Amino acid sequence: MRIKALDIFLVLLSGLLTALAFPKFSLSLLAWISLIPLIYVIHKFRPKQAFLLGFLAGTAFNALLIYWIPSVPAHYGNLSVPFSFLIYVVFVLFLALFWGVFCLIFSIIAGSFSKLAFLSGPFLWVSMEYILTHLFTGFPWGLLGSSQYRNLPFLQLASITGVYGLSFFLVLFQSMFVSSLRHRKKAPFVTALGLVLLIHGLGFWGLRQEPSKENLFRASVIQGNVSSDIYWDQISRQEIYHLFDRHLELSDQAYRDGAQLIIWPEFSVTLCFSCPQDLYQEFKQRLFRFVQERGCTLLIGTNEIAIQGETVLYYNTALCFGPDLSITQYFKMHLVPFGEYTPYKKIFSFIQSMTHAIGDITPGQEHTLHRYEDYPFGSPICYEIIFPDLVRRFAKKGAQFLVTITNDGWYGMSSAPYQHFSMAVIRAVENRRYLLRAATTGISGIIDPYGRILSRSRMMTVTHMTGWISPSEKQTIYTRYGDILAFLSLTFCGVFLILTVIKKIHGKE
Repeated sequence: MRIKALDIFLVLLSGLLTALAFPKFSLSLLAWISLIPLIYVIHKFRPKQAFLLGFLAGTAFNALLIYWIPSVPAHYGNLSVPFSFLIYVVFVLFLALFWGVFCLIFSIIAGSFSKLAFLSGPFLWVSMEYILTHLFTGFPWGLLGSSQYRNLPFLQLASITGVYGLSFFLVLFQSMFVSSLRHRKKAPFVTALGLVLLIHGLGFWGLRQEPSKENLFRASVIQGNVSSDIYWDQISRQEIYHLFDRHLELSDQAYRDGAQLIIWPEFSVTLCFSCPQDLYQEFKQRLFRFVQERGCTLLIGTNEIAIQGETVLYYNTALCFGPDLSITQYFKMHLVPFGEYTPYKKIFSFIQSMTHAIGDITPGQEHTLHRYEDYPFGSPICYEIIFPDLVRRFAKKGAQFLVTITNDGWYGMSSAPYQHFSMAVIRAVENRRYLLRAATTGISGIIDPYGRILSRSRMMTVTHMTGWISPSEKQTIYTRYGDILAFLSLTFCGVFLILTVIKKIHGKE
């Protein structure tokens, strides 16, 4: 069967509608229908054709979802606009492969088991998302379930299955609809609809519960609105002092609002407690005086160094200290590729030579916890919040609430900060933990364990937000057992493929 113009139109429509379900567009209802055209079309094609159609859909999806990528290396890395656009195109085409492989395997199974293929759809999709999360450096930015961060009843499922469960039922709903349509049987879709309604009903019931009121304390996130256009070695000492004083004044306002834990964003002020320079040591002493005089705890983003032989190691750090001046440091483990380091240097070293935007940061090795009074907490930094398992391990290790510090100023007013914020909401629900987010230019906020956004800042504003936080020792099913659904999905996909191969072998005999 030949691919027609209508088929191409339908798969491109699927990709674009799926992207529109994510912030900043936030038409989340589209995620419940956007894959129907794609699944309907690929069922009738051979594997190679299905791969091509899926690849086209994935290209449309990713091109719209991450349209903001070219501006980052062009504006902040001084790369030429054509080369920045080339990076964007290559990245979009790479991500589109996952859609293509989904459709390829779906078509292979459909060739032997027409009805089974539709049941395999959600398992295949989750398998592709899990591989995308972990392959090479991983990039789980557009996981389908993330589009539902404002659908609070449905979102509660994440405490059991993680974000992958949300994706699973979104695909199951649509796959069963197409199955009923093609085989003229209501049962598959009615069953899927019943499951989805049950999940929403249980979610409504769960939302009637309120977070624990025990051991409440006040915490505040600071948003200093420091432009990412600033390079600390190129601005005057006076301006550096001005930015530091701005954050200290916001912290004092937060303290007057009752905050006992105050959180600064990533890279909001140039700070390094381990550096000998006078400026850094002066700032360190002023911060020490601040917490001692007020009896509060401060978590800040710093760049720390360590000497290893003749080599200086640089760490992106979340550093916490209280009135007793004892310090804990978490070194960011999952660094941003082509931002904080160059992956696979033998292949990509030429990019590093073309831009000053790529750092040489050393990754940390453990999920270090900080403490506010008797309550341990975790502090994934920036990009790390998009990785479900990485954040889960903080909670499993004993973190009773979560803090994330970030600098999203690189992305301006594009969709990226909104997408990034939405993933923090899901991490809060997965682990049933309060989550505080301090972003240099926004979006900062406070999220409760059920995904309710208690406070949320506007972009590009100077502000602080203070709220009540309750620590929790309880562990969700997801926190305790992790990505079981993803492992089951990979297993079932293997079984589906084995059955397909066996049937083809017997068919030839």
